[in-house]
This record gives sequence, structure tokens and C-alpha cells, in this order.
Amino acid sequence: MHERKVDVAVIGAGTAGLNAMGQAKHAGKDFVLINGGELGTTCARVGCMPSKALIQVAHDLHRREIFDREGIVGGDALSVSLPDALEHVRDLRDILVDRVLGATTDTLGEAFVEGYARFVEPGVLQVGEDTIHAASIVIACGTRPVVPPAWVDFGDRILTSDTLFEQDDLPGTIAVVGLGVIGLEIGQALAHLGVSVTGIDALDTVAGLTDPDARQSAIELLGRAFPIWLGHGAELAQADGRIRVSAGEHTVVVDKVLAAMGRQSNLDWLAIENAGIELDSHGIPVFDEHTMRCGDSRVFVAGDISANREILHEAADEGRIAGYNAARADSTSFARKTPLAISFTSPNICTVGVPFAKLDPDTTAVGEMRLGPLGRALVMGANRGIVRVYADQASGVILGATLVAERGENLAHLLAWVIGEKMTALQLLRKPFYHPTMEEALQGALRDLLPKVDLAPDPIDAPADLEVLC
Repeated sequence: MHERKVDVAVIGAGTAGLNAMGQAKHAGKDFVLINGGELGTTCARVGCMPSKALIQVAHDLHRREIFDREGIVGGDALSVSLPDALEHVRDLRDILVDRVLGATTDTLGEAFVEGYARFVEPGVLQVGEDTIHAASIVIACGTRPVVPPAWVDFGDRILTSDTLFEQDDLPGTIAVVGLGVIGLEIGQALAHLGVSVTGIDALDTVAGLTDPDARQSAIELLGRAFPIWLGHGAELAQADGRIRVSAGEHTVVVDKVLAAMGRQSNLDWLAIENAGIELDSHGIPVFDEHTMRCGDSRVFVAGDISANREILHEAADEGRIAGYNAARADSTSFARKTPLAISFTSPNICTVGVPFAKLDPDTTAVGEMRLGPLGRALVMGANRGIVRVYADQASGVILGATLVAERGENLAHLLAWVIGEKMTALQLLRKPFYHPTMEEALQGALRDLLPKVDLAPDPIDAPADLEVLC
């Protein structure tokens, strides 16, 4: 048995852990990075990047649907080799993972400890035969896909985002259970690649949308690619080597099921009860999101394990906050960025700032534009969807937005920056909007919003989007 003392121990070599490690290293602290299981971040290995590679292939193939309208001949003859497409996805994935490893764990030497860490007592970790005493500990051990125990008997007929991209081929039929970001993105991509897809969610919404108009638009548009069953959980049964999936009054028999019902923490491997910190009712450490510190302890959390903002840029921020404070005696509170979530479906589904469900209807004004008349969207064959912008009625300050729109990812970033700067609807409307662009959908929503807030141009009869000089 080998004993070791360090200033900072980081558990988990994902996005959050690597960023935490970087802060400890920058501060000149003696540190170790501990990781059990596969190396490579969740994003690069099984999440953001391989899914986007698959989505791109599916989008390129699906574009043939509009070729006849554009006078392009031969689109019907185009097809896809699914094994080759999956190999392409893995090739890109491997490049990205190798880049991560080459810049991080491959360079650490003895500062990298391979194995699963568990708390022996506060400040003391066991990794295999080694005992590590750490002045500060950052927990960034990540999550894994949720698979109900009752589904284990179906074996490799149950896929997750961890196993999908390792398949040699795609099934002819699949049920996607869980229509959050992962389920929607993969479900639509598979449908566009020719797989018969059925989407199921126990909730009455998709992508976590709470804005009723945006929700209706998203369900209608995504439902053109595959049937969507909402409001009932999925029940699975054996069906002569296949799987019978039932949800409410609906039943379908499929080759495989994609479990996309979210992710669960890896804390169960950590003996977290020995860490000397407070846990919530779900067994997650209680922490301050501005310091990532657990109470008065020297334990910090970061990344998906926090169950707070399970998005890469947020995981990176949390890792930097946790690592910065773990390397110092006193904790510094950091501002968090405007909430931003994007589903890379077609159209994109985006939520920015305060979600609709948390707005006070008595003090909030809503402006919207439907994409039907938008010139650029019409040219792209994507003039379906909606942009909804929320503002404080008294001040006109923009609070949030929900978008169901092609290239909504760009509008969502613009709105996130605007919200972070506490800009008003009038201030944003007075910025230039080039024609023809998708940004004109935002301009239309702002024009609809402006009369509903107590902030009028001066003089009142002047064009709202022009600032009067004299």
C-alpha cells in the first residue's frame, strides 16, 4: 500500500475534472487527477460530438427531400450505407478523444492515478491499494445513462448513448424512450437515416419545454419525422426475440430500444457518505453554485454530478470555479452565465434565460414571431417554427426566450448575451438586422413585444427601431 499527500485531488477526468485540474496546476499546487473507467470526456466520447456527427450525416441525406422542388435531379437515387456512416462517426469521435487525451492525461505522469476513488473518511481517498490524503477534493465523477433494472434482461437490445455509436449497423426499428435533448436528437437523426422510430415520453412535453406555444410547434414539427407518444411511461415485454413497447393505448414491436431517460450520478461508487458533507434527498452533495463548495468543508463538486446545469460549457465553468477555490484557503464567489440549452434537432429547440414556467404572468410581456412569412426561412425550406421572447413588463428588460427555429442556435446565443447585459427590448430592436437572415425572426418578435411593455420610444410616434438624435 502506498500513501500520498497532495494539496488537491480531483476525482474524474471529464470536462469538469480537467478544468479543475488546470486551475490547481496553474496555482502551483501539488495535485492528482483520479479516473476510473474510460478516458475522454463524455462530450467527446459518447455525447455532444459523436451525436453531432451522426446528425450531420442524417441532415445531409435528408436534404434530398427538397431536391425535386429545387430542380435538382437524382435525389431519389441517393442512399446511405449505415455501417459506413457509423464508422465515420467513430473516426471523428476518435480524433476528438485523442486530442483531449494528448493535451491532458497523457502528459501528467504520476499526477494521474488510474482507478476508482472512494472516501475512507473526510480528506482521505482510497484508490486500489493507494491511500491519498488531500487538503481539498473536487468531485467531478460524472454520470451514466439511466437504464431501469427491469430492462437488463433485454441485454444488448437496449441501447444508450454510451453504446449506440459502437454498433456495426442500425436496427430497422427502434423505440426511443425519453424525449429530452438526447432522445430527440438521436431519434430524429435515426429517422432521417431510414430507421423506423417511435418516440415515447412520460411527460406531456419534449425537450423540457414549458412554453405551450413552443411546445405545440416542436411536437408538430418533430412529429413529421417519427410518431411521438406523450403522457405515459414505456413498458417493455419480450416478443419473439424483439421487444413489445407499450405506452398508454399505444403499442409497437421493435428491434431495439434506446434508453434516453436521463443520466444518473456515479456517486454510488464513491462511498460519499464518508466524505463528511451534507447530502440532499437524492444523495447529491449540497453545494453553493457560486463557489461549488460543500458547506464549510474542503470538498467541491463540478460537472454533471452536481445535477445543476448538465451542459459542457457549464461543466467547464464549474470545474474552473471548483478548482480555483480548492487551490485557495478562502472561497471566491463567481457569477454564473445566462442559462442556455440547445437541442440540435431540425428545427433547433432552444431555451434561454428564465424558463417560461418560472415567469410571473402578471409582470411579464411576451412577443412572438412565427416563421411562416420569414423570407430566409422560406428559401431554406424551413419556414416553420416560432420565436418567443419574454420581458419584464415594467422595464422592458429581456428575461428569457424559447425558440423552435432552424439555426436557432445562433439566435439563442445572441439572446443569452443580451440577457446577460440586461438589455431592454427597445435597445435590442435598435440594433441592425440584416435582410434576409434568420435574425429577422427575432426582430419580428421584438416588434410584437414592444407595445406590451411600459417602455415607449420618444417621441411616441417615432419609429421604434430608430433612435432620435434631436
